[in-house]
Order: sequence, then structure tokens, then C-alpha cells
Amino acid sequence: MTQDTYELEDQADLIEFYFEQGVTDGLPVVPPTEPRVQAMLAATRRPADEVIAAVPPNYADATVEKVAVNAVMAGCKPAYLPVVIAGVQAMCDERANLHGVQGTTHTATPLFIVNGPIRHQLDINCATGVFGSGWRANATIGRALRLIMVNIGGAQPGEIDKSAMGHPGKYTYCIGEYEEVSPWEPLHVEHGYERQQSTISVYCCDAPQCISNHGSRTARGILSTIGASMSVGWSDKTYLSANYLVVIGPEHAETIAADGLDKRAVKRFLYENVRRPLHELLPGPDGSEGLNPERLPGWLDATNTASLIPKVASPDNIILAVAGGTAGRFSVHMCGWGGGAGSSQLVTVPIDDN
Repeated sequence: MTQDTYELEDQADLIEFYFEQGVTDGLPVVPPTEPRVQAMLAATRRPADEVIAAVPPNYADATVEKVAVNAVMAGCKPAYLPVVIAGVQAMCDERANLHGVQGTTHTATPLFIVNGPIRHQLDINCATGVFGSGWRANATIGRALRLIMVNIGGAQPGEIDKSAMGHPGKYTYCIGEYEEVSPWEPLHVEHGYERQQSTISVYCCDAPQCISNHGSRTARGILSTIGASMSVGWSDKTYLSANYLVVIGPEHAETIAADGLDKRAVKRFLYENVRRPLHELLPGPDGSEGLNPERLPGWLDATNTASLIPKVASPDNIILAVAGGTAGRFSVHMCGWGGGAGSSQLVTVPIDDN
């Protein structure tokens, strides 16, 4: 092994040792013994010293071996390692802006979405309780990536990580898309991959905000409820800047699709209907936050305070996926991080063991 090694007394409390080293997420970790790390490394053909990415904000090298060590600590099976490696590649892509997210006072953290056949091979939950507990793959893959952000990237909570509130996704935040019940193309196909290609996507966002609509039996009714929830996401005056991920529950998706709406039509509906007049979004006389009319895009009439301002700058700023239980008319939305050129964007990469 090229990593630091420790010779401990037989009676040493390994759990407490790793707490003392400051390399946990606040929960006990699996001691990364050499046999465990070697078993993890056997799941990939990549050399142990290959650098996968430089993890911000320290921009320390995430070698295959360092990734494997953190995967062991998180409780991953060796078969999960290629997913974790791909997750590191995705979150360190400049488009995700992990550097900004790692040090922000905002609550956002990377959410990982797995698509393709590997969901079944690894038993990644896509259905009931998809954002909750109970699935080793979801929990430990997401946890490994979080440990890498801290142990390699250096974003220790309360030090570099200044999130004022945080959210539970800072322990683990990983789901699968329920492609089999979705009436639309899955996320990775929408972004240019073949359906049989396994991928992982990263998107930096808030915790899921539950949307319940059990009464509507039309696309308009359900999407109006989703839009009402989006309208105050992050801030009631944050318009034209936040990206959005909407994870639509299977029952809602079925109803929406039955009215003939595809993904593009859903995005267009939300873009057109989640709007407020400019005069409601201007800074208040007390100095409260709001839009600066001088910075509005040219296609909006900044001289007309009745101009309707969309929540997002483009329908493409809305990301759609289908997941969750097939019983229960629920969906969730997650507000994205940042605005303008510095915002966190969705990044999708293939998963392989090369």
C-alpha cells in the first residue's frame, strides 16, 4: 500500500482510533485494513496509483487506492468501487462546481443519481423510500463519496464546509432512477447515453422538498402543485438564477404522461407557469433582497414592472427524473446551487471498471 499505515496493539479500539484521526463523518467507519483495501482494489483494472481527479477545495489527488480506502471505510462492497470512481469523476468536473459547494454557507451538497443496468446488479434502490434508509448500495456509495469530499478534498464541517444548516444528504445522497416505470426516457438517455450504458450523474442541491397531490387527475393539476412548491424554493425572490431537479413519483408521472406530456413539455409548462411579476421581486424599501432590473436579460422588459419573470432562465434548467414508490401520489423537488455562470450543473459520466 502507498497510503499511511499504522501498527496498532491488538486491543486497540479501532473505532475510536479513526474518530481520533478525524477521518469519519461522525459515524463509525469500517477500519481500512490492508486485506480489505486489496479486496476493494480487485474490483477494478485501474492501477492503484492512477489519479482519478483532484478533489477541491484542497485539490488533493484522489488516486484509485485513496478512493478504495474511503469506500472500505464507508462500508462498500468491492463491486461498488467502479460506481464510486465514476462519482468522483463526475463531482470533480468543473461544471458541477464542487469547489464552490464545498465551502458555501448554503445547504447544497452533491446528489448522485445512478442509471442503467448496474442498478439491478448492485441492488440500488429506485423505488419505495428511495431517499431513505435500508439499502446498503445507496447508503455506502453516497457515504464513500462524502468521505472523499472531506478526507481528500479537505472540506471539514465547521472549518472549510461552512454550511449554515447542512442537511442529511451530507451523510449520504445517492439514488437510482426507476427507469422501468417511467413513461419517459431516463436521465442518462436524455443526455446522450445508450439505455444499456450504466452512468452516474451528480447535481448539487438542497434536501428533497415533498410535494403531495392526491386529488388531481390531470397533468395541469399535478404540475401546478409542483410549480407552486418550486416558486418559493431557496428564496421567494430567487428567480432567474436557481436550477431545479424535480423527481416525479411514478403515480404522478403516469398521470402526466397520460395527458400526452413528454419531458420537454413538462419542463416548458413549469417554465411558463412558475412566474411572478417583476414588481414583487424587486428589493424592498427595507433593503431586503430582490432582483436588480439592470441585470435582467435583454429578452425581458425591465421597464415594465408587470413583466412576468420565470423561476429559471430556461426550460433546460429544469432536470426531471422518475423515482419512488408506486403507491402514493408524491413527488419532490430540490433547488440547485448558485446562479449564472457559477451555478452547479448536472454532470453525467459512464460507469466502467477499466
